[in-house]
Amino acid sequence: MRMTESPSILILGGTSEGYALAEALSGSDWRLINSLAGRTSSPRLPAGETRIGGFGGVAGLIDYLRAQRITAVIDATHPFAATMGWHAAEACQALARPLLRLERPAWQPESGDRWHSVPDWDAACATLRALGARRVLLALGRQDLEPFVKLTTVHFMIRCVSPPDPPLAFADAELRLARGPFDLDSERALLDTRRIDAIVCKNSGGEATIAKLIAARERAIPVVMRQRPRRPAVPSRTDVGGAQDWLAAAIKVTTTTG
Repeated sequence: MRMTESPSILILGGTSEGYALAEALSGSDWRLINSLAGRTSSPRLPAGETRIGGFGGVAGLIDYLRAQRITAVIDATHPFAATMGWHAAEACQALARPLLRLERPAWQPESGDRWHSVPDWDAACATLRALGARRVLLALGRQDLEPFVKLTTVHFMIRCVSPPDPPLAFADAELRLARGPFDLDSERALLDTRRIDAIVCKNSGGEATIAKLIAARERAIPVVMRQRPRRPAVPSRTDVGGAQDWLAAAIKVTTTTG
């Protein structure tokens, strides 16, 4: 049976790629729904409809896809928002809905980088101890800070978008609330004025926050970098144009066979 209503597209967003895709699709006659996790207060709203909050696991997502008659799903969540990606894969498989992962490429080390790859924050703490780090830039989200409280001999320069709630009992820390992009000159100045001797971050990829890695390379400062979690095996694209092409083909197949 051929579909007669406009296709409904669900973007699991919150990233710059999700916002850019929503903007690129806003001129189409498709119904566009963006889902934001709600981790930040007063988030910027993307083009199209927006819902904020979780779905209630795989079962809740299946119910939502059915109720909203979703034609296709784009998983454009953060590279470290692993749970949502697995839920989307299970739900879309259960309902035979096409699913695409839109994800920016990971950063790759270059000559002069002193990167220490770690699988989790406990390993990051162990690496900081082994390095003898004393003044550390924590460029992390507020939900990732707690494991570092136990490092009582380290001064932390904490940079995140929103403050931890409740506040964490760091022995020696200062908090700087800021959202990227960050330019190279300001990152150089931050590392120099705060006498940073190590950086902790995630391998988020993209251009918005890469300047700290360039500044660290110039100063031979070690970077303790958490690697991305494993993702389900689904089709993927690294840019908005590729996602648009995939989506057009997926909807064409769905509307002619659905």
